[in-house]
Amino acid sequence: MTEAIRTAVFEELAAVGYARMSIEGIARRAGVGKTAVYRRWRSKLQLVLDLVSAIAVQGLPAPDTGTLEGDLRLLYEVTSRALRHPVASQVIPDLQAEAARNPEIAGAMQKALREGQASVVSGIVAAARARGEIRTEIDGELALDVISGPLYWRAVVIRGPKPPKGYLESLTRATTAALKAL
Repeated sequence: MTEAIRTAVFEELAAVGYARMSIEGIARRAGVGKTAVYRRWRSKLQLVLDLVSAIAVQGLPAPDTGTLEGDLRLLYEVTSRALRHPVASQVIPDLQAEAARNPEIAGAMQKALREGQASVVSGIVAAARARGEIRTEIDGELALDVISGPLYWRAVVIRGPKPPKGYLESLTRATTAALKAL
């Protein structure tokens, strides 16, 4: 039942946005009574914070293709697809807007996104270090920003369409070169 409610929250966020989302709408979409929702979460804010945390825990597996460039390419393909998913493309910008007004949402989103991406990026960076592809003293925070920034910028900030043909390949080469230069 908890998973059905989480799915309903995601769908409701995509359909009506955080501001118009209601416990009633979530319960209806999940096929449960409002009391079932309230037994698990105190408010819609708690529901959303739980959803954001659950997404971060799932995370992406760190690619392991044997090369830094291959790992980045695979990460970019998976992330690009995920960010373009119809539900994610609606929910993430809406939650970002809410985060600007609500410090609790802002903190939860920052933590969830940072932790989810950091675990993947640290795996990629550790493997590249072990293979001698990048310097061992590379700044992990800077590597995280360099790797994660471009796709989130495109998907969340400017809400660009699907990247044009060749974009991910060019981004992969540019990121690989940048990491080797750090």
